[in-house]
Amino acid sequence: MHIEPGSLLKTINSPEDLKKVPREQLHQVCDELRQYIIDVVSVHGGHFAASLGVVELSVALHYAYNTPYDQLVWDVGHQAYGHKILTGRRDAFPSNRKYKGLSGFPKRSESEYDTFGVGHSSTSISAALGMAMAAKYKGETDRKAVAVIGDGSMTAGMAFEAMNHAGVADSDVLIILNDNCMSIDPNVGALKAYLTDISTSHTYNKLRDDVWKILGKLPIGKRFTREMASKLEAGIKGMVNKSSNLFEALNLRYFGPIDGHNITKLVDTLKDLRDIPGPKLLHIVTVKGKGYALAEKDQTKWHAPGLFDKITGEIYKKKFDTPQPPKYQDVFGHTIIELAEHNKKIFGITPAMPSGSSLKFMMEKMPDRAFDVGICEQHAVTVSAGMATQGMRVFCNIYSSFMQRAFDQVVHDVAIQKLPVVLCLDRAGLVGEDGPTHHGAYDIPYFRCIPNMVISAPMNEQELRNLMYTAQLESTELPFVIRYPRGEGMLSDWRKPFEEITIGKGRKLRDGKDVAILSFGHPGNFAAAAIRELRGEGITPAHFDMRFAKPLDEELLHEALTNYERIVTVEDGTVVGGFGSAILEFMQQHGYKNEVRILGIPDRLVEHGTLKELHHECGYDAAAIAAEVRSLTTSNMAEAI
Repeated sequence: MHIEPGSLLKTINSPEDLKKVPREQLHQVCDELRQYIIDVVSVHGGHFAASLGVVELSVALHYAYNTPYDQLVWDVGHQAYGHKILTGRRDAFPSNRKYKGLSGFPKRSESEYDTFGVGHSSTSISAALGMAMAAKYKGETDRKAVAVIGDGSMTAGMAFEAMNHAGVADSDVLIILNDNCMSIDPNVGALKAYLTDISTSHTYNKLRDDVWKILGKLPIGKRFTREMASKLEAGIKGMVNKSSNLFEALNLRYFGPIDGHNITKLVDTLKDLRDIPGPKLLHIVTVKGKGYALAEKDQTKWHAPGLFDKITGEIYKKKFDTPQPPKYQDVFGHTIIELAEHNKKIFGITPAMPSGSSLKFMMEKMPDRAFDVGICEQHAVTVSAGMATQGMRVFCNIYSSFMQRAFDQVVHDVAIQKLPVVLCLDRAGLVGEDGPTHHGAYDIPYFRCIPNMVISAPMNEQELRNLMYTAQLESTELPFVIRYPRGEGMLSDWRKPFEEITIGKGRKLRDGKDVAILSFGHPGNFAAAAIRELRGEGITPAHFDMRFAKPLDEELLHEALTNYERIVTVEDGTVVGGFGSAILEFMQQHGYKNEVRILGIPDRLVEHGTLKELHHECGYDAAAIAAEVRSLTTSNMAEAI
């Protein structure tokens, strides 16, 4: 389906083309850009509300700044669709997040306008500051660096670390704080209240605007005007709204708040700020989902709604004739409530993902025992550890890819102290259209190398429930990792009585001949499908669901390695240092010489696509497993001859 851009937008293939548009027509560009995003995302899918909220900012930045020479860094990148469309990728935009198409996030290899690859939050200020420091060193005094960061991303410690440095680095960097009171879910914490205080202080804002209007009419030099304005601003901030001194206390000149949807005001402000040297922060107030009423009303739902009817707002859902299994994250969300109703020591913690992780159910039902701590993975782990020292059983739910940010806390604050924190890794393995910044590829190796860790993965929803049940028992005394994939449910009848699983014990699902498949976690279902296909061909591999990558079930491994000459391991994680590597290490320690094939995520960056496409590309879907077993069986027959 071809989607036609508006009459002005179709003429814009670069920021240079945008600059040719008369200033008074920029509002039309914004209207057409917003409509084009709505048209494309409704048909092709993708993130939605965030980019609608920064349409005017996207236009204003490329209009006022000399991109790509001036460096523009978008935090996370959910909101960069307008930026992509304005920078030569308009016609390719329908391929966004599709296999072999445009990335859903800024990506350096995709465009010179994407100055920094992003996908995780709160990195933009550090990156832009680094660019500004380099420009200063090289003598590029006319080169500017701009970081666009949301108020949700600003809650992360890294953003404060970067501002703390920016205030003393004496580099020309502009931080644009896009304040819409949202990340994916509504923002939480003291910073939210602080920004609300700034943006709603009518007395402060009126005085500040009046000062600028008066000084702008005075017949004095522009520089002197700014100096006077700066002094008067400081006085106003001190007298009227003391809390507004936070950014100033970090030596960042604070401007704002201003309406982030007033394109004329934005352009004028950005052009003025481009001429002001040093570190500075512009606070803009926007509405996530701006221009699409339903998205403005329910911003969490419309963050990434999937395909929808842009007229009626109906979000298309697949229709099935039979009941469908729930997503793993929903099983987690309902199961933790069941467990908490019987165990008063259970708490839930998540860093800004209550909807994605489904901890929202517990937050609604038990608000005193489930908490969203903001985009603060490191804090989430250590606060969980602190609660564990007092006998609490904390389920700390963090996406696998985001858990990488809290590795040090897991080592020092959890593992060394042997605290029984339950680390639930949602989105483990390949995640699909979000691509390499979000794939949960590395958690098995980076946890497996830490002493005192239990690392588990369920093959289905019932196994997830039982692992959660086991993890909260008083007899479980070590940090307990449970990793499970995005969505991908298997069982419709999943809510069954809990059963304790012995830590480090797997299960044999099928006996066989010649070849044994050792699976870890959800890919065991791919193995089961492959076995069903192979048995129709007279090939009968055995199947062992190992459940634990650490500790390994040594008894089960001895059985498999003794009885089957050829082994295939399957995991939804990197083959380097992962579950398959653990099997090879075990074999080396015990002198086994079996032939082993390791299937999983290869040692390269895997781009975006559907899960089906990516599992096939990486060679561990059912077809690939079956092919590997056939290959081993054929080689075995050839050797016998």
